[in-house]
Amino acid sequence: MSGVIRKGAAVLAALLLAGTLVLALANGWIWWWTHERIRPDPAACDAAPVGLVFGTSWGLRGGGVNPWYQARLDTAARLYHLGLVDHLLLSGDNHTRYYNEPVVMWRDMKKRGVPPGAMTLDYAGFSTFDSLVRARRVFGAHRVMLISQPWHLPRALYIADHVGLEATGCTARTAAPSYHWSLRLREWLARVWTLGDLFLWQRQPHFLGPRIRMQPGQEASGDEEKAERLPKLPLCRVLSDVSDDGSDGDRAAESSAGSCATAAP
Repeated sequence: MSGVIRKGAAVLAALLLAGTLVLALANGWIWWWTHERIRPDPAACDAAPVGLVFGTSWGLRGGGVNPWYQARLDTAARLYHLGLVDHLLLSGDNHTRYYNEPVVMWRDMKKRGVPPGAMTLDYAGFSTFDSLVRARRVFGAHRVMLISQPWHLPRALYIADHVGLEATGCTARTAAPSYHWSLRLREWLARVWTLGDLFLWQRQPHFLGPRIRMQPGQEASGDEEKAERLPKLPLCRVLSDVSDDGSDGDRAAESSAGSCATAAP
């Protein structure tokens, strides 16, 4: 019996070692590939025709506004007002009529002084992967600035490189909350999964649809009406709906941290 236990322990140790090695190599590779294109402050970011803002829940279960959400919008608005981006693509989840990340972002960006004609909404940005593929294949973007937190940008940039986008990253900084390390761990695991998405199982986005042309200066038809109609009710993100089977670290981490809010922050 002791021999069986020793063999089992040896196999378990080997599996743990292999898993740790894969995790370290995947994360090291993605960081090395992308880190030189990540800027720490909006004023230092490279100009680009389009800024891609990744959607996330706007509120936390414990109350208050999600700091990741606020930081992304504050950074995007600053980039626009500095003249570093001409147009903003707001990409997020609209999985029910009661939950609409792009419209809420659009409404809050208007409050930050960004004109409606400088924004285009992507209602099918269900994950980082979907947002990036759709930016290229649906909206025809080529050179983009990705706007997100520093832990998210390496993976986003790596995906962008492999779906035909010429991208740089602009950091949306915020104070680290209490769940910071669990979020980082999920992101490390998501980077490993990303390599499988790109090189093993040839992942495709949930939806593509017809091409949509981003036209700076032109009002986005229907967006204001959608913003006004969005119910001002308590909304809770359903983790199973948004975690992309565990493969999208930013969405899963933010959801597990608590994503319940009203539609009118």
